[in-house]
Amino acid sequence: MTKAAASEDISALAKGGRTNVFGFLLRLLARLPFLFIAGRVYGPDIVGRFALAVVVVELAALLATLGLKRGLAQALTNEDRPQSWVVWDAMAVALVASLIGTAVLMLFPQVMFPNSQVTGIDRLFPCIVFAVAWSDVSLAACAYRLNVKASVTARAVVEPWTISLAAFGFSFVSRHDGLILAYMLSMAAALIASLIPFIRSYGLPRDWRPQLPTMWRLARSNAPLAGADAIEWATRNVDRFILGLMFAPAIVGVYYMAQQVASLPQKLKTSFDPVLGPVITHSLQVNDRMAIARQVRQVAFWIMAAQGMLALMGSVPGEAVMGVVGPQFVQGTAALAFLLTAEVLASQGAVCESALVYVARHRNLLISVCVLVVQIALSFALILAMRAVGWPIAYQAAGVAVALMLSVTLSSILKTRLLAKLLGAHVSGWRWPIVGAAMVGVLVGSIFTALPKHFEWAELVIGVPAIAGSYALVLWKWAFKQEDRALFRKVPQAETTPSLPVQERI
Repeated sequence: MTKAAASEDISALAKGGRTNVFGFLLRLLARLPFLFIAGRVYGPDIVGRFALAVVVVELAALLATLGLKRGLAQALTNEDRPQSWVVWDAMAVALVASLIGTAVLMLFPQVMFPNSQVTGIDRLFPCIVFAVAWSDVSLAACAYRLNVKASVTARAVVEPWTISLAAFGFSFVSRHDGLILAYMLSMAAALIASLIPFIRSYGLPRDWRPQLPTMWRLARSNAPLAGADAIEWATRNVDRFILGLMFAPAIVGVYYMAQQVASLPQKLKTSFDPVLGPVITHSLQVNDRMAIARQVRQVAFWIMAAQGMLALMGSVPGEAVMGVVGPQFVQGTAALAFLLTAEVLASQGAVCESALVYVARHRNLLISVCVLVVQIALSFALILAMRAVGWPIAYQAAGVAVALMLSVTLSSILKTRLLAKLLGAHVSGWRWPIVGAAMVGVLVGSIFTALPKHFEWAELVIGVPAIAGSYALVLWKWAFKQEDRALFRKVPQAETTPSLPVQERI
């Protein structure tokens, strides 16, 4: 592979990443009002009940996509049929699976509300499964053509702002059902925002006829991807479900708020997914495994470095951060710290999985299943052990966060080693200056957390930017190389429409 081609694929990753990181920042700004409204207006009991219902609905939607969020790129690359037919096959498969999931949940609504009564519109909540699944598949189709703007608009603007505004508006209608109504409305709005660019890109299904053998083959070939997606999702959400089985809804609500704050760094990884998948599948098509290793290393470092900064910004002034949501949520500070740390430790494995789902999907799935079993067992073990010695409930609830942190670390180690062996190249994005940058960030943050109580506002207004600035300065000076700065390089006007990199064989 020539240096020019290597530079092109890094530039493609950087361009797509820039667009979606901007979308991540938009999503962050839009999500904060929702957390504030949910915490201050609805309270931990309603939030906890809502959190458990969303876990089940989103799992049903994820299963309904049958792995097409990532598998669609490979199907479009390998199929000889018109691309519009392939994507509409995918939409049809997702529709059928969504209807099955919706029917099951409507018949057994107690699955969504394991620790509370089913009332109001609870039975209708599963109807939104279809909207979530179709939005995911249509955005994956747009991403194949590197239209990352569609994902930014739907997921970073339309969805979060709709749920924030709707949650406030529905609070005057029904405190009990307000969050569920707001979620359903936001997913419907996101679907519309996803379908518009999808139809513009691929068109309506003219001359397309559903072919059951083709659809079945598509679903079957993506089964390992669907399993990997479900396991990855379960790894980040089973902790909430375990809490719902072991504690009252209020405890789940407190943990959910900590989880929502901590999940914001996770979106950085998904910021690169829309462009990382097509770039990797293109490198596989020309059998350039060294290019895949280089792409994984680069993106892993970018994500790890950014998540490290966000983890420090959220955990060092953790009490002040949780206090913004509401004083009753401060008890979730310990869980927040462990969850934020988990995101940093999980980033390498998550990026490696972006390649493993194409080169070793069954082994990747096996690792994910084993790690999930470890996480579940460890979660129950920690809760029961702390309960036996009489530790406070807040510490017991944080046990599931510790279990998550340890399990994703194990997953990262195993998946990094597997991918490195398969590619015959180094794939880790870890660089030791990250440790130095973190130490500087903690030191700067500690100065502000040591201020008297009535200066707590300074932790957020001045301390958080100071942590970010000091951490970024150390990284820029000692960790960033020339190719890393591509992420911040201004894109020439001629390159505003990104294209797949052209790989050349030596």
